[in-house]
Amino acid sequence: MEAADYEVLSVREQLFHERVRECIISTLLFATLYILCHIALTHFKKPAEFTTADDEDATVNKIALELCTFTLAVALGAVLLLPFSIISNEVLLSLPRNYYIQWLNGSLIHGLWNLVFLFSNLSLIFLMPFAYFFTESEGFAGSKKGVLARVYETVVMLMLLTLLVLGMVWVASAIVDNNKASRESLYDFWEYYLPYLYSCISFLGVLLLLVCTPLGLARMFSVTGKLLVKPRLLEDLEEQLHCSAFEEAALTRRICNPTSCWLPLDMELLHRQVLALQTQRVLLEKRRKASAWQRNLGYPLAMLCLLVLTGLSVLTVAIHILELLIDEAAMPRGMQGASLGQVSFSKLGSFGAVVQVVLIFYLMVSSVVGFYSSPLFWGLRPRWHDTAMTQIIGNCVCLLVLSSALPVFSRTLGLTRLDLLGDFGRFNWLGNFYIVFLYNAAFAGLTTLCLVKTFTAAVRAELIRAFDCRCRSPVSPGHLGRPSTSDLQLGVGGRKLDTAICCPGLEGCPGVGGPQDLESERVGGIGELSCLHCCII
Repeated sequence: MEAADYEVLSVREQLFHERVRECIISTLLFATLYILCHIALTHFKKPAEFTTADDEDATVNKIALELCTFTLAVALGAVLLLPFSIISNEVLLSLPRNYYIQWLNGSLIHGLWNLVFLFSNLSLIFLMPFAYFFTESEGFAGSKKGVLARVYETVVMLMLLTLLVLGMVWVASAIVDNNKASRESLYDFWEYYLPYLYSCISFLGVLLLLVCTPLGLARMFSVTGKLLVKPRLLEDLEEQLHCSAFEEAALTRRICNPTSCWLPLDMELLHRQVLALQTQRVLLEKRRKASAWQRNLGYPLAMLCLLVLTGLSVLTVAIHILELLIDEAAMPRGMQGASLGQVSFSKLGSFGAVVQVVLIFYLMVSSVVGFYSSPLFWGLRPRWHDTAMTQIIGNCVCLLVLSSALPVFSRTLGLTRLDLLGDFGRFNWLGNFYIVFLYNAAFAGLTTLCLVKTFTAAVRAELIRAFDCRCRSPVSPGHLGRPSTSDLQLGVGGRKLDTAICCPGLEGCPGVGGPQDLESERVGGIGELSCLHCCII
């Protein structure tokens, strides 16, 4: 062989080895994500659905769980996609000729973006609908029962759903862009249909992030306050413990003596309330035993970090809005502007890149908190060892929609200057100046509104309470010391109690004689009750 042939062969071998190396790295990364997601779903699934007497249902649920694990791993990969690309770019800039990081190159990053795009389409369009129909199917009428019969029914339902979605997308494309070329391009399933459909799903995800993220940024402070131990100046744990003990004793008294009240009682509900109070008391005991460092230093630092991150997020969006007004070069672009390993994506260099990664993770966590805090998706919140299979499927779909829209969301808000790679950069609406500008303005306005409402809620509640107390009539002398309805609802330490007060007129009871619902008795028009000695539910 001549020298030229050896050179060609060496180049082909090098390309082959690089391809194999990229496949191995991608497989290891996805396997790690898959294991983590499988562990997480195992802790949330309902064990009764996997240990039923019917082996067929248990097998179906196990298959659906594996599909959900795959989808959740893809969602986690979509979250890590943009931070991994930013960090990789900074590493390539800092160590351009290092032998040990030759595996980290632009080809690997582009391949990961394309794989996430492919698996996201596969999960949203095929796997998750298949998992849902599979768990709900029973087989066609007259066919032999079994897992295979369920598979046949699920495949038929999935084909019908695919045709329905394909028709809807074709009609939407014809309405939006009345062009023969655009309609004919829909016949190209791989090159146009999947990216167009994923663009529509991503647009819905970006709109969902627009609503959930501001709500989550406001909720992060209260959620963190519940998880951490507050200083004694802001929280009196002793008072909360006494209140829990009072409620538990009252409920235990009603369970032990159910005949002392003429009202019908739900004993199962009372037992559940006692168990909840006991769990709450154990948590309060653990929080009371927290160290002084954790109590006096952890909470202030956490609140300070949340305040700084929220301020940086709003400031970044405001700066991006000004850049859009001044120069349209700040508009999000596609893969044609990408240059990994050549220039930093932050004006502050590596420090700015780290800040970008932290902000992206913070906004993603905030969006998930806001998603589960919204009234529309409150019932979808997973519960520890008590989440049904259909609920797990719904959570995986929603998390995948949110996470797959995160790169577009971050680039639209100007959190990073990294251009979207792969098919993510083919979204046509990203180049529309008015859509991008209105989206940034709406995000900044909603975030400011939610934060102002959250931080002023305590002040507004105190003003309303003070005004309400001023407008009340004075208590009559004959009923001094008796608790009012508002006092009973607030309970000890300002906590709301689920109470129902009645007086059966037993001997020795200080209330009035005869059974009656004391909540209907009003003294002086201020809603006072006559007795607190008979029953507390």
